[in-house]
Amino acid sequence: MTSRVPALLALSVGSVLVLAGCATATSPAAGGGDDRLKVVASTNVYGSLAQAVGGDDVEVTSIVNSLSQDPHSYEASARDQLTVSQADLVIENGGGYDAFVDALIDASGTTAPVITAVEYSHDYPGNEGHSDDAHAEGDSHAEEDDHVEGDDHAGHDHIEGFNEHVWYDPHTMEHVVEDIAHELGDLDAAKADTFEANAKKLIDRIAGLETSVEKIKADHAGEKIFVTEPVPLYLTAAAGLENATPEAFSEAVEEGQDVPPATMLEATKILGSGEVRTVIVNAQTGGAETSEVEGLATKADIPVLKFTELLPDGLTYLEWMQQNIDELAGSLTR
Repeated sequence: MTSRVPALLALSVGSVLVLAGCATATSPAAGGGDDRLKVVASTNVYGSLAQAVGGDDVEVTSIVNSLSQDPHSYEASARDQLTVSQADLVIENGGGYDAFVDALIDASGTTAPVITAVEYSHDYPGNEGHSDDAHAEGDSHAEEDDHVEGDDHAGHDHIEGFNEHVWYDPHTMEHVVEDIAHELGDLDAAKADTFEANAKKLIDRIAGLETSVEKIKADHAGEKIFVTEPVPLYLTAAAGLENATPEAFSEAVEEGQDVPPATMLEATKILGSGEVRTVIVNAQTGGAETSEVEGLATKADIPVLKFTELLPDGLTYLEWMQQNIDELAGSLTR
C-alpha cells in the first residue's frame, strides 16, 4: 500500500548552492537566455493546462510527471528547490495533496505568484455558495500573500471532509485556466491577449467535457458506483452517480491503512448486491483490499475502471479526461 503521509522536505542550503553552481545549464527551469516565462507545476496535470495557455511563450516544468510517482509522498530534491526558486509562476493543487510544493516555496524564498487549484472548488471550506464571478475575479486568493511571505502553510494540510482531487472537476479547472491566463498576462503584458485567447479556447473545450458528463447524467443518474479511493468522485458526482462505497473503506485505502474487517464485510455485501454498475480503482496505488475488490467485481461481472492521478504519457489534460469520461460512460452501458 502506498503511504499517503506527505514527506517532510529537508534540504541543506549548502547542497542547493552546490547544485545551483553546477546545474544552471541543465536545470529544467534554467533558460540560458530564454525569455519565456518559467512555470513550475506540482504535477503534469497542471503542467498540461499551463502549456496549453502559455504555448510557445512559456517553459513548463512539472515536478511530478510519472505514473510511478505519488504526489502525496513525493520527496523533493535540491534540484526541485532550484527550479522553484527560478519560477515566474507556481501552480499547485493544494489541500495537502502536494505539500512538498509549499515546503519548496518556503525553502526557496520565491516571490513568484502561486495558483492553488483547490481554492477554486465550490467544496473548498469557505467557498460554499460563492459565485463563479468571485472566482473569475481572483477573490479566492486570500492565501496568495502567505506564499509570498513564506509562512509554514499549515493551512494546506489535508482538510477533513474535503476531497482534494479537484482536477477531476472540469468546472474547477476552468477557473484555474482563467487564473493561469491572468497571472501570465500580469507577468508579460505584451502577450496578455494571446494568453487570454488560448485560455478561452481551452475553457471552451473543457466545457465540452462537462457536456459529455451531462450526457452520462441524463442516461444514468442515480446508478451506483464503488470507488476504492475518492479520486474520481467530483467527476462521478457531476455525472449524477451515487457513491455506494463505505466511507471508512475509501478513507483507509487512501491513507494506506488496513480496512477494518467489518467495513470489508460491508463492502463485500455491497459489491454482491447486484446494484453496483461500475468499480473504479486508483491505478497508481494498490493493496490487498483493492485486489480483493477487483476480484469481487470480476466475480459479480461488474466493470472495473482504472483511473490515475497523473497524466499518462502522451496525453493532454483534455484527452485524458475525455478518455476517463468515455470509459465511465461505456462501463455503464454494458
